[in-house]
Amino acid sequence: MNAIDSPIKTITAPRLTRQQKAAIVVRFLMNEGADINLSQLPPALQANLTREIADLRLVDRATLTEVIEEFAEELDAVGFSARGGLGEALKLLDGKITPQTAKKLREDAGVRLFEDPWDRIKGLDLDDLIEILDQETAEVAAVVLSKLDVPAAAKILAKMPGERARRITYAISMTAQVTPTAVDRIGQCILSQIDNRPEFAFVDLPERRIAAILTAANDALRDEVLEGLRDTDKDFADRVERSVFTFDSIPERIAQNDIAKAIKTVPQSDLVVAFAYARNIDRGEIVDYMLGAMSKRMVERIEDEVKDLGKVTRKDGQAAIAMLVSGIQSQIADGEVSFINAQSDEDDD
Repeated sequence: MNAIDSPIKTITAPRLTRQQKAAIVVRFLMNEGADINLSQLPPALQANLTREIADLRLVDRATLTEVIEEFAEELDAVGFSARGGLGEALKLLDGKITPQTAKKLREDAGVRLFEDPWDRIKGLDLDDLIEILDQETAEVAAVVLSKLDVPAAAKILAKMPGERARRITYAISMTAQVTPTAVDRIGQCILSQIDNRPEFAFVDLPERRIAAILTAANDALRDEVLEGLRDTDKDFADRVERSVFTFDSIPERIAQNDIAKAIKTVPQSDLVVAFAYARNIDRGEIVDYMLGAMSKRMVERIEDEVKDLGKVTRKDGQAAIAMLVSGIQSQIADGEVSFINAQSDEDDD
């Protein structure tokens, strides 16, 4: 009797191992259209399960029913399911334990695959990631950028000096033969640099913190502080001034087609007062720039309200302008609007 003529072996419940039962459940669920991702299983278990599925022949209806019912009973008995490992525990407790404790736990565990390094690398601030990549070869940077989302990789390249960006772009074209093991090692190396960086009390640079304070201050105080900084440290004062965002900065730093998004959280009553005061203090060109981004109907309504409002006191006008600037800053912080030609310090290198 040849192989074709041999009877097909029917699988029955009493002789099934747990691996065979698992294979039956997985095959049944996939036949029913379930999207099952087995990539989180250890490689050896994935291989064993694949072999068991390949070995399946006929499973009688009674056996299938018995296996599925047993599987359902075990699921019903489970209180909850949690993925193990220090990496998963740290993700769960992110923000609930101090950064120092998390760092100590990672150091104690050693730099190994207790967590996927790329999840944390992708969560880094782009400027921080650029700082790390500046210390790496173009080939390593190419692998890192290849693992990032396309928009993030594009933003990083845009912030790098032209020659450096070109070398990395060329290196990306050479990554076809990079092995998963090499990618893993690069990820772990970057992760170790993240964990070994010193921790600072403040996230933002000093000039940005001062600029945020001065942005919210009135014109007189802002000018006084900047003048004092220039007498003490001109370079630092220049960095602060570049980071300050004021009403006068709007035409230079906000694209006209972004104006509508930039001011959408600002109440129209504040907008009207701010525009009226701006015209009173010879800032009409800024008002015209902003009105140029609005519909004709909106412009007519605002202009009518400005005329009806008449002269605005300095106190009310500055308060309204502060509300307008604050609203734009909020949109920038939320990523809804970006500054025109925002450049990083690296572009000057």
